Amino acid sequence: MPPESPYSALSHLECSKCGACRDAAIVQGRCSCGGPLLTRYDLDLVAELASPAAIAGRPPTLWRYHELLPVGHRSRVVSMGEGMTPLLPLRKLGKALGVPGLVMKDDAMLPTGTFKARGAAVGVSRAAELGVTGIAMPTNGNAGAAWAAYAARAGLRALIVMPTGSPEITRAECVAAGAELRLVGGHIGDAARVVAAELPGRPGFQDASTLGEPYRLDGKKTIGFEIAEQLGWRPPGVIVCPVGGGVAIIGIYLALLQLRELGWIGGDLPRLVAVQASGCAPIARAFAARARQSEPWPDARTVAFGITVPKALGDFLVLDALYATEGTAVAVDDEALLADQREIARHEGCFICPEGAAGVTAVRRLRESGWLMGTEEVVLLNTGTGLKYPGTVPGHGHSVP
Repeated sequence: MPPESPYSALSHLECSKCGACRDAAIVQGRCSCGGPLLTRYDLDLVAELASPAAIAGRPPTLWRYHELLPVGHRSRVVSMGEGMTPLLPLRKLGKALGVPGLVMKDDAMLPTGTFKARGAAVGVSRAAELGVTGIAMPTNGNAGAAWAAYAARAGLRALIVMPTGSPEITRAECVAAGAELRLVGGHIGDAARVVAAELPGRPGFQDASTLGEPYRLDGKKTIGFEIAEQLGWRPPGVIVCPVGGGVAIIGIYLALLQLRELGWIGGDLPRLVAVQASGCAPIARAFAARARQSEPWPDARTVAFGITVPKALGDFLVLDALYATEGTAVAVDDEALLADQREIARHEGCFICPEGAAGVTAVRRLRESGWLMGTEEVVLLNTGTGLKYPGTVPGHGHSVP
């Protein structure tokens, strides 16, 4: 019997700052220089093992791209069926905004209701495969809920630390999944300090904070793979992405680079748009100054709680992606994004999260400014369901006697 083909073409890890190589076969955090580690794949091997035609015949989950994901054995995959979320035409909203080619990648359909399930599925699967017994992470809410759920499915322990202002629903999800939940005053940076203090006393635990381990990023990378496949293995003109820690937009960019190197897509890469809230916009401010990295944002506040990140560890990677694709960064006001949350529901029936609604406002702004000409195919990433933020839309009605 011939030997079984490799499930993953993972080669090694590489520091995004100093370029040092690290062994992917053992548990790794950040590089000794402090830089996030990125996965590197043997793309020649990927080309031997997979093709767009072969992928088309696989089950409709993100694991259809397993050669470009880090889990070494099919049996170690921890899954709830995540991936291949719909790419929805937004014809009425697009017409109203002057962007008739507007479509939405709707990750509200994923387990736990947000795109965080992608990173959790891949990150937890790889952690368990490498012998990790527990994960610890700071979160604004949705990532903690997703990692708690996948940790429970994998039989791992979970310590989740959130700011006290995080959505109550996400806190309930963590408790329901059996995670140890801690609440702290302040923002996600304060939660990160609690995790850092706890980890030394918890042998077997892994720091699963944003870019604190290499594999969450690979889960988010599948957004880019799916968009390309759903468009017939071609990139759109523009991709609009809410940005807090920046993992999604970094992952999309890395995915598109890999697909282009494999020859599965051609032409120019999409212009990438990073969307932030005006109450916490360090990357948008850095982009406007053409800076290489951002400065911490003081007194960060926005109703789009998931993008309340005063200083992202991977800010330089986000900015690199924007500069390389001739993209841009936009900061939008809470009042405007809440109005557009209702606008997309009124036009299209989609109750999306505030972070996704910020993308709608960004499209509106970019069309008004002329950055979008109106002829582009624009993919808007909705990162989660509006049902997680019930207070953003008042449920007023008329009483019936």
